[in-house]
Amino acid sequence: KMGNAESNAYQNHLSRFLPEEQSDIDGLFDALSGSSGSAGAKNAKAAKKTVTLAALQARQSAHTREPLPEPMTARLYNGMKSIDLPGKSSGLTEHIAKEQFVIFMSNLLKGNANEKISIIMRMIAKTGGPLKGKQIQEFTEDLITSVVHVLSYRKELKGWSLENTRDSSSGVKALASELLSELRLPDGTKPVGSQLLETNFDQSVIEDWVYRVPQISVFLSVVIRQGLHVLHSLPDQTKDILNLVPHCKGIKGRGVVSLFDIPAIIYINSHLPAEMQHKWQLLFSSRLHGESFSQLCAHIVNKGPCVVIIRDLDGFLFGGFASHSWEVKPQFQGDNRCFLFSISPTLAVYTYTGYNDHYMYLNHGQQTMPNGLGMGGQHGYFGLWIDSDYGKGHSKAKPRCTTYNSPQLSAQEDFTLDAMEVWAVGDAPESAGRKGQKSILDVDPQAQALLEMAGKSRQSEGLREPVEEEEDDD
Repeated sequence: KMGNAESNAYQNHLSRFLPEEQSDIDGLFDALSGSSGSAGAKNAKAAKKTVTLAALQARQSAHTREPLPEPMTARLYNGMKSIDLPGKSSGLTEHIAKEQFVIFMSNLLKGNANEKISIIMRMIAKTGGPLKGKQIQEFTEDLITSVVHVLSYRKELKGWSLENTRDSSSGVKALASELLSELRLPDGTKPVGSQLLETNFDQSVIEDWVYRVPQISVFLSVVIRQGLHVLHSLPDQTKDILNLVPHCKGIKGRGVVSLFDIPAIIYINSHLPAEMQHKWQLLFSSRLHGESFSQLCAHIVNKGPCVVIIRDLDGFLFGGFASHSWEVKPQFQGDNRCFLFSISPTLAVYTYTGYNDHYMYLNHGQQTMPNGLGMGGQHGYFGLWIDSDYGKGHSKAKPRCTTYNSPQLSAQEDFTLDAMEVWAVGDAPESAGRKGQKSILDVDPQAQALLEMAGKSRQSEGLREPVEEEEDDD
């Protein structure tokens, strides 16, 4: 009887996988159990293959650099070990049976929040039972670190790299802290700061959290698929993983390190409209194109929706998403998909309140209206403002920006700009001009000659975009 119950549960879990997925999982288990040492194989009972922690670690270190950081390998092992099989006291043995392995994969990759939760609880702490906020924080940071590490290791960052983005370590902590801010006690209160780290959370609270924070499941899926290299090449049922990181265009070979780090790219991208999450293209960088408001306008007008990111002299990083092409005009533009965000010292997105429609504003060279780029709030009191006198800006919010409910994003209310980038997101609009379009200097050699006489030719050459930008994603 016991054997039947066991094999039924196992068959049910196995049947969730397509035939080619099943053979992929079988292959992984065979590879892992084959490397778990043959000493016990002489024993007839050990003929049934099992996997040990040592085997999981050995698979990782068989490569020059581990696909997964060691703490995450141990967490995956604890998750596998936590699966109870009917009629077996599985918790006592160090060996993982194939049934446990398959049920683990099935629950984490195909299961609902309820099926994932007991495994996640054991991945957070071997003991199970109520967990302290600090333990959940450590697990979340390990998880995000592993996602960044494995995507880099498998060359799945789509043109981003650890070299052309900001160091991810502070971004990992910021994203973990943002995800943890969704933890709520049964009475609906949100413990914060040191209180959060010391609070005990029971299984129902953590289940609710995993249900409401889809990133946890998506990140686990990436860690398992890419870290253990299983089901990674098969078409995925979830779109989440597909657009986890957008393709990066326009930065390759230009010696620029983006103001974004990988965790922030993942987080901000997840808040963009779905049809814009597949590609980011660098339109403007103050380090490439100079610190000039007219250069900024020239590079971003009519280029489709984009993400603006700013660093002030105090090192605060913040910006906004503009849902429409920027146009130079003295009226507000955009729609309620626009938002403001902060990246450092905290990671957060601030969406529209419905209070007014002052989503985005861009004006230049007008006598009567303010000149600059703004998002949210009102003239003279923007949630985010870059003055046309480039280098100066403000972020005013006493106590919050009316349009986006954002706090002051910069360290000082009136700030000095240290660096700025603008990224077009999604596909460029048809009107944005096609590749290979000629400059006025190509068309009119006389204009070029006049400029050369005035000593101005080199500037335009330097500002011309590299032609290969479209292809430079990988």
